[in-house]
Amino acid sequence: MKAVVIGGVAGGMSFAARARRLAEDAEIVVLERDPYVSYANCGLPYHLGDEIPDRDALILHTPQSLARSLALDVRTGHEALAIDPVERTILVRDRATGRQYHEAYDALVLSTGAAPVIPPVPGVGLPSVRVLRTVPDVDALRALVDRAARHALVVGAGFIGLEATEALRRRGLAVTLVELAAQVLPSLDPEMARSIELELLGAGVEVRLATSLASLREAGDGTVAAELSDGSQVLADLVLLAAGVRPETSLAAAAGLALNARGALLVDQHLRTSVPSIYGVGDAIEVVDAVCGAPVSVPLAGPASRQGRAAADHLFGRGGQRSPVLGTAIVRVFGTVAATTGRSEKALRSAGVAHHAVHLHPNNHAGYFPGARPLHLKLLFAPDGRVLGAQATGGEGTDKRIDVIATAIRARMTVGDLADLELAYAPPFGSAKDPVNLAGFIASNLLAEDLSVWRGGELADMDPGAVLLDVRSAAEFSSGHLPGALNIPHTELRGRLGEIARDCPVLVYCASGFRSYLALRVMRQSGWTQVRSLSGGLSTLQLELPGLALELGEPAATLAAALR
Repeated sequence: MKAVVIGGVAGGMSFAARARRLAEDAEIVVLERDPYVSYANCGLPYHLGDEIPDRDALILHTPQSLARSLALDVRTGHEALAIDPVERTILVRDRATGRQYHEAYDALVLSTGAAPVIPPVPGVGLPSVRVLRTVPDVDALRALVDRAARHALVVGAGFIGLEATEALRRRGLAVTLVELAAQVLPSLDPEMARSIELELLGAGVEVRLATSLASLREAGDGTVAAELSDGSQVLADLVLLAAGVRPETSLAAAAGLALNARGALLVDQHLRTSVPSIYGVGDAIEVVDAVCGAPVSVPLAGPASRQGRAAADHLFGRGGQRSPVLGTAIVRVFGTVAATTGRSEKALRSAGVAHHAVHLHPNNHAGYFPGARPLHLKLLFAPDGRVLGAQATGGEGTDKRIDVIATAIRARMTVGDLADLELAYAPPFGSAKDPVNLAGFIASNLLAEDLSVWRGGELADMDPGAVLLDVRSAAEFSSGHLPGALNIPHTELRGRLGEIARDCPVLVYCASGFRSYLALRVMRQSGWTQVRSLSGGLSTLQLELPGLALELGEPAATLAAALR
C-alpha cells in the first residue's frame, strides 16, 4: 500500500502518523509546498506578540525527525500541480529546482487546508499588507514590526484578527481594528461579544464596526493609506488581512472531485471524496454540524486532526468515521476570554430551530476565595431540554465550563443532566454548585415553568401597563436603574406586595437574575400570574443594549425616553 498525502500540518500529519502506526509496511509520502510540514499554526499570533519568543518552538517536526521516528517520506517545497484519479498519479513540482515528476499512489489524502480571504480591493498586493497563516507569514509580520512600525490596521475581528490585535498591542503598536459586521467575534451572539469589544477599547484599540476596507495605496516611507467604507482614512505601517478563510480546493476541482456550492470538498462518512481512492480531511472539507445536522465548514485544528486519524483508520480496516463538529473554540483578548460551543442563538434562529436561552453571571470559583471573577455564561437548549450550545466570557475557568458543555452536547445530554453533573470542586477552582450546574438549574426551572424570562429586546415594545420591578437594594437602585422602575428590594417584597397590581404584567430585574428569580417565585405563589424575570439581569441587559441610559436617583424619566 502506498499512501500519498498532499498538505501537512494538522489533518495531513495526523493521517500520516496514524497510518504508520497501523501499517509498518506501508509506503507513506507527504507532499508539502511550503517549507514547514508540521508546525503550531495556532501559536503564530503568540510568536508575533513575543509571548513565544523562540520561533523554533513552533516547529513540531521536520522531514528528518519524521523520517527517523515514523519512517515517513516527507517532501517540503514540493507542490502538487494536478491529480489524475484514473491513473492514480500526481504531477509534482520541486519548487527549489523547478523539476516536475509524477508520483503514483494507491490512496491519496487531500489536506490542502484553507486560504485567507483577500478582499477584492486595490492595493492588497502591497508589501506591507500581510496575512497570518504560516511560519513565513509570521516572519514577514515580525520583520515589519521590528522595522519600527508604529500603527497597524487589522481587517477582521474574528479569532485570528483578535489574537493578532492583542499581539501587536503587546509589541507597542497602535492598532485600528475594522470589522464588516456590527460586532466583534461575529460567531458569537452580540451581547456575548460586547464584553470583548469593551476589553479591546480598554486596551487602547480603535474598534471600527460595520465598516469594510475600500482600498489601499502607498503613502510614502512604507506607510499604507487605507480608505474605509465610511469614507475615513487610516494610515498604517502594516495591514493584516484577517477577514476569514475559504476552502483551498482548486486542485480537487481540477481533478473533477465533487464540491459544494461554497467550494468545500464533499466527503462521505469515511472521509472519502467522490473518488473512493481519494480522502479529504481538514479545513478544505464540508462537515456535519453536530447540533442541527446541517452541512458546514469549520476550519479548526482539532476536527482536522481527528479527521486525519479517522481516514487512516478506514484505509487500514479499522472502521474510521468522521464525527459531527461542534465548532468549539476559544480566544483570549487581553484580560478576557471568550469561548463557544455548539450553535449560537442567531444561528439557531436562522436555521428555524426552536430553542430557549438563559444567561447567568456566577463567579468562576468560590466567592470567598481571593480572585473570584464573574463568568458570563449563556446556555441554549431545545424545548425538550437537549443542550444546543453555549457561550461564555470571563477569566480563569471559562474554558473548562465550555468544555464540559461541549461534552454534554456530544452526549446528547439535557439541561437536567447538566444540573446533576458531579464536577471537581475546591474553593480555588469552583463552587459546590458549579456554573454548569447553575445553568442546568435555571434552564430546568424554565422548562418546568417555575421561571419565565424576558429579554432586553422587549423593552422597546413593552406593554404600557406593565410594571418594571427593580428588586435590588435602594443603594443599587439609586446608582442606576431602568427609567420608570419601581424599587422594592427582594428582602422587603413579601411585606410590600400590595404596592403591585395583581392584574398587570410584571417585569422583574436585578443585577444578575438571581434575586429577580426569588422575587418571581414569591409573587407567583402569592397570586401574581404574569411575572417574568430579566435573563442575566442588568449585567446582560447593558450588553444587549449598550446605548441604554440608566436613570440615577429617584424614578422620573420614562423608559421610552431612555431608549431614544
